[in-house]
Amino acid sequence: MKITRLSSLALIFTTLAWTAPVVAADMAKNYPDRPIRLIVPNAPGSSVDTLTRIVANKLGEVIGQQIVVDNRAGAGGIIGMEIAKDAAPDGYTLIAATTAASTIAVLLQKKPPFDPVTDYDYVTQFAVTPNVLVVNPALPIKSVKELIDYTKARNGNVNMASAGAGSQSHLSGAYLLQAGHFESLHVPYKGGGASVASVIAGESQWTITPAAAVMSHVNSGRLRALGHSLPKPSPLLSSLPPIADTIPGFDYSGWQGFFVPKGTPKPIIEKLRAAVIKTVNLPEVKKALDVQATEVVTGTPEEFRKLVKDSMAKNAKVVKAVGLKAN
Repeated sequence: MKITRLSSLALIFTTLAWTAPVVAADMAKNYPDRPIRLIVPNAPGSSVDTLTRIVANKLGEVIGQQIVVDNRAGAGGIIGMEIAKDAAPDGYTLIAATTAASTIAVLLQKKPPFDPVTDYDYVTQFAVTPNVLVVNPALPIKSVKELIDYTKARNGNVNMASAGAGSQSHLSGAYLLQAGHFESLHVPYKGGGASVASVIAGESQWTITPAAAVMSHVNSGRLRALGHSLPKPSPLLSSLPPIADTIPGFDYSGWQGFFVPKGTPKPIIEKLRAAVIKTVNLPEVKKALDVQATEVVTGTPEEFRKLVKDSMAKNAKVVKAVGLKAN
C-alpha cells in the first residue's frame, strides 16, 4: 500500500512537471488579454516617470493592450517596490526598476522589505540615465568650479534639493559634496518634480538629478546646466562637460528597466522583453529618449540581474563613503 501511494505521488509530480511548461506556454499565447498595470515607485514629473511614460505610451501599441501607469511614490521607492513584489505573478504587473528605488533605498533601511536581486523576475534594462548638475539661472554660477566656490564663500548655507532621502539625486548630491570637498544644506522633497521645481523657483540653489527630470527646463532656460555625471563627454549632452573634468574620477549615473513579480511565467517574460526591446528601438521612442539625454541599452534578464548586483555593490561603497546611515 505504501509503495502504491508513493508511486501515485511520483506520478502526480511527474505529470505536474510536464504540464506546467505547457500551461505557461498556453497562457502566453493569449497574453495580454487585458490592460497591464505599470507600477512607478516615483512621483509624477520625476525622471523615472518621464522615461517610463515615453516607453509605456508605445509599448501598449506594440503589445496590443493599454499600459496603465500607477505612481506609488514614497520612502525613496520602497513603497512602490513592495507593492509590486506582492502583486500576482501573472504578467499583468510591470515594475519600473531604477537605480534609486531598486538598489539605493534598501541600503538605507536596517530591515529592507525586499531584496532587488532575488525577490523579482527580470525583463530587461532599457536605458542608461546620466545625472545633470543644474542651478537656478539667476545665480552667478556657470561651471562646477564656480558652484563649489559659491558654496564655500557662504559656508555651506546654500540649498541642495533632492527627490527625498535615498533618491538618486540625494546620493549623487552627497557623493558630489564628498568628492568635491564642499558643503551644502540638503533639502529633501517629495519626488523629483518637486525638487526640480524648487530650484526653478529659487527655493533651492542646485540639484544633481537624472537628465530626464531637467533637460526640458534646461532647454527652455528655466535651469542652467553645469555638467553631467558620465566619466567622458557624451554626444547626447554635447554642450555639457563631464563633472569629472573638475572633480577627477567622478562617475555616477543610473539605469532603468523593468521587473515583474517573482514567479511570472517565463514565456510571458519573454513576450514582454521582446515587446520592450522593439518599443525602445522605434525611431520616435529613441528620439524622445535622446531629448532626455537617455541612451537606449537592452540585454538579457541575466545581464540585467548582474547590472543590479553590481549597482548594489557600487552604491554600498558610495553610501559608506558619504557617511549615510540606515534608518
